Amino acid sequence: MRGFETGQTVVRRDVHRSGRVWSELALRVVADIGEALVTACAPGAQARWPSLYAQARAEGDRSVRTEAFEAMATGEGELAAGMWQETDLLLWKPPTSWFSINAFFFPDGDGRRLRNWYVNFEHPTRRTDAGFDTLDLTVDLVVAPDLTRWEWKDEDEYVQVQRLGIVSDTEHHAVDAARGEVLVMLTEPSSVFA
Repeated sequence: MRGFETGQTVVRRDVHRSGRVWSELALRVVADIGEALVTACAPGAQARWPSLYAQARAEGDRSVRTEAFEAMATGEGELAAGMWQETDLLLWKPPTSWFSINAFFFPDGDGRRLRNWYVNFEHPTRRTDAGFDTLDLTVDLVVAPDLTRWEWKDEDEYVQVQRLGIVSDTEHHAVDAARGEVLVMLTEPSSVFA
Protein backbone atom coordinates (compact mmCIF):
# COMPACT_ATOMS: atom_id res chain seq x y z
CA MET A 1 0.00 0.00 0.00
CA ARG A 2 1.43 3.37 -0.97
CA GLY A 3 1.99 6.12 1.58
CA PHE A 4 -0.36 8.95 2.40
CA GLU A 5 0.18 12.46 1.04
CA THR A 6 0.92 15.40 3.34
CA GLY A 7 -2.33 17.24 3.98
CA GLN A 8 -4.49 14.20 3.18
CA THR A 9 -7.35 13.38 5.57
CA VAL A 10 -7.16 9.86 7.01
CA VAL A 11 -9.25 8.00 9.55
CA ARG A 12 -7.80 6.37 12.65
CA ARG A 13 -10.10 3.51 13.68
CA ASP A 14 -10.01 1.43 16.84
CA VAL A 15 -11.10 -2.04 15.75
CA HIS A 16 -11.72 -4.92 18.13
CA ARG A 17 -10.46 -8.35 17.02
CA SER A 18 -14.12 -9.26 16.34
CA GLY A 19 -13.98 -6.68 13.52
CA ARG A 20 -16.29 -4.28 15.35
CA VAL A 21 -15.26 -0.61 15.09
CA TRP A 22 -14.86 0.94 18.54
CA SER A 23 -14.04 4.51 17.46
CA GLU A 24 -13.03 6.69 14.51
CA LEU A 25 -11.17 10.00 14.34
CA ALA A 26 -10.43 12.15 11.28
CA LEU A 27 -6.77 13.18 11.14
CA ARG A 28 -4.67 15.24 8.73
CA VAL A 29 -1.37 13.73 7.52
CA VAL A 30 1.67 15.77 8.51
CA ALA A 31 4.22 13.23 7.24
CA ASP A 32 4.24 9.60 6.22
CA ILE A 33 7.80 8.43 6.72
CA GLY A 34 9.28 5.00 7.32
CA GLU A 35 9.61 5.37 11.05
CA ALA A 36 6.11 6.74 11.67
CA LEU A 37 2.88 8.10 10.33
CA VAL A 38 2.57 11.61 11.75
CA THR A 39 -0.93 13.08 11.84
CA ALA A 40 -2.74 15.95 13.51
CA CYS A 41 -6.18 17.26 14.29
CA ALA A 42 -7.67 20.38 15.81
CA PRO A 43 -10.84 21.03 17.78
CA GLY A 44 -13.81 20.29 15.58
CA ALA A 45 -12.31 17.23 13.85
CA GLN A 46 -15.01 14.66 13.24
CA ALA A 47 -15.12 11.54 15.40
CA ARG A 48 -17.32 8.62 16.31
CA TRP A 49 -16.99 6.82 19.62
CA PRO A 50 -19.12 4.62 21.86
CA SER A 51 -22.25 6.42 23.00
CA LEU A 52 -21.54 5.27 26.58
CA TYR A 53 -18.07 6.86 26.38
CA ALA A 54 -19.64 10.10 25.13
CA GLN A 55 -22.13 9.95 28.00
CA ALA A 56 -19.34 9.38 30.54
CA ARG A 57 -17.42 12.35 29.18
CA ALA A 58 -20.48 14.64 29.14
CA GLU A 59 -21.54 13.67 32.67
CA GLY A 60 -18.05 13.32 34.15
CA ASP A 61 -19.02 9.83 35.35
CA ARG A 62 -16.21 7.29 34.96
CA SER A 63 -18.52 4.43 35.99
CA VAL A 64 -20.28 4.75 32.64
CA ARG A 65 -16.92 4.06 30.95
CA THR A 66 -16.99 0.71 32.77
CA GLU A 67 -20.29 -0.03 31.04
CA ALA A 68 -18.73 0.93 27.69
CA PHE A 69 -16.02 -1.72 28.11
CA GLU A 70 -18.59 -4.33 29.10
CA ALA A 71 -20.57 -3.48 25.95
CA MET A 72 -17.39 -3.81 23.87
CA ALA A 73 -16.66 -7.24 25.35
CA THR A 74 -20.13 -8.48 24.43
CA GLY A 75 -20.16 -6.81 21.01
CA GLU A 76 -22.98 -4.48 21.97
CA GLY A 77 -23.13 -0.72 22.09
CA GLU A 78 -23.58 1.97 19.51
CA LEU A 79 -21.24 4.59 18.08
CA ALA A 80 -22.22 8.22 18.48
CA ALA A 81 -21.04 11.16 16.40
CA GLY A 82 -18.63 13.45 18.20
CA MET A 83 -15.83 15.88 17.63
CA TRP A 84 -12.34 16.43 18.93
CA GLN A 85 -12.34 19.17 21.56
CA GLU A 86 -10.06 21.49 23.52
CA THR A 87 -6.57 20.69 22.19
CA ASP A 88 -4.59 20.44 19.00
CA LEU A 89 -3.24 16.90 18.66
CA LEU A 90 -0.02 15.80 16.99
CA LEU A 91 0.13 11.99 16.77
CA TRP A 92 3.29 10.00 16.01
CA LYS A 93 2.47 6.34 15.23
CA PRO A 94 5.34 3.94 14.47
CA PRO A 95 3.96 1.16 12.24
CA THR A 96 4.99 -1.87 14.32
CA SER A 97 4.96 -0.38 17.83
CA TRP A 98 2.36 -1.14 20.49
CA PHE A 99 1.97 2.58 21.23
CA SER A 100 1.52 6.02 19.72
CA ILE A 101 3.05 9.21 21.08
CA ASN A 102 0.68 12.15 21.19
CA ALA A 103 1.43 15.79 21.91
CA PHE A 104 -1.49 17.90 23.13
CA PHE A 105 -1.28 21.66 22.53
CA PHE A 106 -3.37 24.51 23.95
CA PRO A 107 -3.71 27.95 22.38
CA ASP A 108 -1.24 30.37 23.96
CA GLY A 109 -1.38 33.98 22.77
CA ASP A 110 -0.74 33.91 19.02
CA GLY A 111 0.66 30.39 19.12
CA ARG A 112 0.34 27.09 20.93
CA ARG A 113 1.86 25.64 24.08
CA LEU A 114 2.53 21.96 24.73
CA ARG A 115 0.16 20.87 27.50
CA ASN A 116 1.56 17.36 27.82
CA TRP A 117 2.80 14.27 26.05
CA TYR A 118 0.45 11.29 26.07
CA VAL A 119 1.54 7.76 25.23
CA ASN A 120 -1.39 5.62 24.15
CA PHE A 121 -0.73 1.88 24.30
CA GLU A 122 -2.44 0.24 21.35
CA HIS A 123 -2.13 -2.33 18.58
CA PRO A 124 0.44 -1.85 15.82
CA THR A 125 -0.86 -0.05 12.73
CA ARG A 126 -2.88 -1.88 10.10
CA ARG A 127 -3.02 0.40 7.05
CA THR A 128 -6.27 0.79 5.13
CA ASP A 129 -7.10 2.76 2.00
CA ALA A 130 -8.77 5.39 4.22
CA GLY A 131 -6.17 5.54 7.02
CA PHE A 132 -5.18 3.04 9.67
CA ASP A 133 -6.66 0.65 12.19
CA THR A 134 -5.39 -0.02 15.70
CA LEU A 135 -7.01 -0.76 19.06
CA ASP A 136 -6.60 1.41 22.15
CA LEU A 137 -5.69 -0.94 25.01
CA THR A 138 -6.78 1.63 27.67
CA VAL A 139 -3.55 2.09 29.65
CA ASP A 140 -1.70 5.35 28.99
CA LEU A 141 1.33 7.30 30.14
CA VAL A 142 0.94 11.06 30.71
CA VAL A 143 4.25 12.95 30.52
CA ALA A 144 5.02 16.54 31.52
CA PRO A 145 6.09 18.83 28.63
CA ASP A 146 9.64 19.04 29.98
CA LEU A 147 9.79 15.24 30.54
CA THR A 148 10.55 15.64 34.26
CA ARG A 149 7.40 13.86 35.50
CA TRP A 150 5.16 11.12 34.25
CA GLU A 151 2.30 9.01 35.54
CA TRP A 152 0.35 5.97 34.42
CA LYS A 153 -3.31 6.57 33.60
CA ASP A 154 -6.33 4.25 33.48
CA GLU A 155 -4.58 1.21 34.97
CA ASP A 156 -7.88 0.28 36.66
CA GLU A 157 -9.56 0.17 33.26
CA TYR A 158 -6.66 -1.87 31.90
CA VAL A 159 -7.27 -4.50 34.58
CA GLN A 160 -10.95 -4.48 33.65
CA VAL A 161 -10.37 -4.99 29.91
CA GLN A 162 -8.00 -7.85 30.71
CA ARG A 163 -10.65 -9.45 32.92
CA LEU A 164 -13.26 -9.00 30.17
CA GLY A 165 -10.97 -10.62 27.58
CA ILE A 166 -10.65 -7.49 25.46
CA VAL A 167 -6.88 -7.59 26.12
CA SER A 168 -5.41 -11.09 25.79
CA ASP A 169 -2.35 -12.40 27.64
CA THR A 170 -0.32 -12.03 24.44
CA GLU A 171 -1.40 -8.40 24.07
CA HIS A 172 -0.64 -7.77 27.75
CA HIS A 173 2.93 -9.05 27.28
CA ALA A 174 3.34 -6.79 24.24
CA VAL A 175 2.08 -3.80 26.26
CA ASP A 176 4.52 -4.59 29.10
CA ALA A 177 7.40 -4.63 26.62
CA ALA A 178 6.16 -1.39 25.04
CA ARG A 179 5.98 0.27 28.46
CA GLY A 180 9.68 -0.44 28.96
CA GLU A 181 10.52 0.79 25.47
CA VAL A 182 8.73 4.11 26.05
CA LEU A 183 10.38 4.68 29.44
CA VAL A 184 13.78 4.27 27.75
CA MET A 185 12.72 6.71 24.99
CA LEU A 186 11.99 9.35 27.63
CA THR A 187 15.72 9.45 28.48
CA GLU A 188 17.09 9.35 24.92
CA PRO A 189 18.03 12.76 23.50
CA SER A 190 17.30 11.56 19.94
CA SER A 191 13.79 10.21 20.59
CA VAL A 192 10.57 11.78 19.36
CA PHE A 193 10.17 13.43 22.77
CA ALA A 194 13.24 15.56 22.05
